Amino acid sequence: MTPISFRISKKIKHQLGRAGVLSTPHGEIQTPAFITVGTKATVKAVETDDLGALGAQAVLANTYHLYLQPGNELVKKAGGLHDFMNWKGPIFTDSGGFQVFSLGSGFGKGVSKFASAENDGRHKNNNDKPAKITENGAEFKSYIDGSLHVLTPESSMKIQHDLGADIIFAFDECTSPQDKPEYLKEAMDRTHRWAKRSLDAHKKLTQTSLDPNANDLHLGRGLFGIVQGGNSKEMREESARIIGDMDFDGFGIGGSFTKDDLNSSLVAVNSILPEDKPRHLLGIGSEPIDFFVGVENGCDTFDCVAPTREARTGTIYTRDGKINILNAKYRDDITLLSEWSDAFNNTTYTRAYLAHLFRSKEILATTLASRINLRFVISLVDEIRKSILEDRYEAYKSEFLERYYH
Repeated sequence: MTPISFRISKKIKHQLGRAGVLSTPHGEIQTPAFITVGTKATVKAVETDDLGALGAQAVLANTYHLYLQPGNELVKKAGGLHDFMNWKGPIFTDSGGFQVFSLGSGFGKGVSKFASAENDGRHKNNNDKPAKITENGAEFKSYIDGSLHVLTPESSMKIQHDLGADIIFAFDECTSPQDKPEYLKEAMDRTHRWAKRSLDAHKKLTQTSLDPNANDLHLGRGLFGIVQGGNSKEMREESARIIGDMDFDGFGIGGSFTKDDLNSSLVAVNSILPEDKPRHLLGIGSEPIDFFVGVENGCDTFDCVAPTREARTGTIYTRDGKINILNAKYRDDITLLSEWSDAFNNTTYTRAYLAHLFRSKEILATTLASRINLRFVISLVDEIRKSILEDRYEAYKSEFLERYYH
């Protein structure tokens, strides 16, 4: 199997950003790249065969959800995620840590990857939640049937190996911006211990699946360690040093940020992480500016559910900003959708038709809107990469953002 490798093709002058190539057993990913989210082995409302036409290079699936349904053993029996979901390109799987967090310290708080201005991170941590964190791992109840489960670094690695992804993530504890600083430190230290356990389990599982005479434990799928530290610059730097010194194939950057400190947090982390390994920014990309901030500060890949989630509400991404297709002016607008997206070059779908589908609550509405939004973010990050390779990143950034946010 082709081992995970990363090479830098071009750097942005005077910044941490770069364009490169991430090689995996199922093909190369030209970076920076948007990794389309297929939580339950499906990108919502979009057929797998259509992803390639939209320009998707890779898909990210969710360990927590696939463990609960249909079960990692069934996916393994089916030949792994690639065969199960009929996707031949690279696949990432996250560790399940964020989903457990949403049932734990983030439960009931509406917390996302970004902290809100109202939350100062000083609220008391409350463990009276559907999930409980211990040194061993995370105890939680299934949202499907209420059954009790325990997810540990070792079981997360076993599940992800069964799923057969090309790139998997170490099990970590994501924290809430409402957690006290003392708990942020405790969770970060535990994440570092879990990272070592994840790495050990991954190596053991990899060794048992290789030819007995093979010596390289990193043939095939790669394991990314995750940097945590909440919204503390000092803790993020500490986490980057510790995780960066471990024998990972790449790194994920997790946790909660404010929009204002995303830039400085990424500079702090990526100035420390090894330059020759890829970095994935977890779950951030709901606005175009997020990609520019992430890229120029050293991130190579991104994932976010926003494009398809917002599509389901009728929010459409365009070069002139987001619009709501349910606005009255689109009811009789017979302009072709191809003016919004090159995903519709050979169709006669119109804005009025899309508006009609949403007003009629037709399933096709979500499919068409999802195609538009996915194509938008995929092509945006592709164009960012092209601008780096052609030494015109700053000009492209200025031109795009001026038009989008006018």
